[in-house]
Amino acid sequence: MTGEATMPGPLSVDGERLVRRLLELGSIGGLPGGGCARLALTDDDAAGRNLVMSWMLDLGLDVTIDAVGNVIGTRAGREPGPPVMTGSHIDTVRTGGFYDGNLGVIAGIEVIETLADAGVTPRRAMAVGFFTNEEGARFAPDMLGSLVYAGGMTAEQAHDVVAIDGARFGDELERIGYLGGSPCPGQAPYAFVELHIEQGPVLEAQHKRIGVVTGVQGISWQELTITGQSSHAGTTPISLRHDPGYVAMELGSFARRLANDLGPPQVATVGRLQLQPNLVNVVAAVASMTVDLRNTDELVLRHAEARFADQCVTLADAEGVVIESRSLARFEPVTFDTQVTDLIELAATNRGLSTMRMPSGAGHDAQMMARLCPTAMVFVESVGGISHNVTEHTEPVDLVAGANVLLDVLHRLAEQENPWLAT
Repeated sequence: MTGEATMPGPLSVDGERLVRRLLELGSIGGLPGGGCARLALTDDDAAGRNLVMSWMLDLGLDVTIDAVGNVIGTRAGREPGPPVMTGSHIDTVRTGGFYDGNLGVIAGIEVIETLADAGVTPRRAMAVGFFTNEEGARFAPDMLGSLVYAGGMTAEQAHDVVAIDGARFGDELERIGYLGGSPCPGQAPYAFVELHIEQGPVLEAQHKRIGVVTGVQGISWQELTITGQSSHAGTTPISLRHDPGYVAMELGSFARRLANDLGPPQVATVGRLQLQPNLVNVVAAVASMTVDLRNTDELVLRHAEARFADQCVTLADAEGVVIESRSLARFEPVTFDTQVTDLIELAATNRGLSTMRMPSGAGHDAQMMARLCPTAMVFVESVGGISHNVTEHTEPVDLVAGANVLLDVLHRLAEQENPWLAT
């Protein structure tokens, strides 16, 4: 069968192997009651990397590590040229599940192994990778590894990023043994397709098996530091206070009102709020908070940012506090390649799986890879719409369905003739 140029058709991934590897990876950094915590460049992240790399090496892939720790495993094709690539990330948030990011990486390995076991060597090379610090839970911005791979940030800039715990990115990368020598930016693939859990409730609510992802929302992350005056909670009249805690809570309420006013798909979230000195009977001296604004429309997202900034000025003047803002991440909305999304829809239909086209509300490495090559994503259902939570779950039948769609799409892309044509 070597050199077979047709769609795999009856070929399917080994579902038991896929699920077993997901659970094995999930046990690293395992949490009581389920889930796992593998923050980027921690010892647990290193252990997870070592495990996934071992699967790549056992498969005979040519494995490279670049200057920000992105790991790419490649299987040669019949002809030279850039690979068809898949992958995602294996770092998690502090209370993560077993599937976010991990599915895309392990399913990519499974696809390549399925083709290899069947003796199928496509025209083009096939690659699977995992990118560093996709979550942004320890180092900002999120999608840092794929951003550097795509040329949106230099490796030197990434090395100087400081974590929420004070560690320097480059130092931690070297400490865990993943400061590699492959150049950044990385090679532009022929195409990139990422399989991911939806992390939301839409597929489940609509009774659809496969999400054909049309693009990713724009993301604006800000960190605000609000400085006022600490004073006694009982003796300081309200009219004489300069209370950063009050301002922070007003801004949080305004963010929700702003999202409601602009309507779907606008969302706004205050994810972190800290007060100093954080005592019950003391007006705070400093408040720090984060604000996450997202929209699929860049102009609307800019409008939301401007209105939020105006509210900051209004509240600062009224309360007599100082507000300093620092951008943690800012990415414009991304529209995925229509030919790749069409191919995903066709592959799912041929497998007898229902589909719906949808945007992604979360950020993904695919939105960075879209700068380099035709790109799209495949979603599978998240039970209850729950993610970034230890109870995150996707049924094995859906994990396997998504991996089989990925198998068909990657093989089709790896066999198609130039010029670039997906159908």
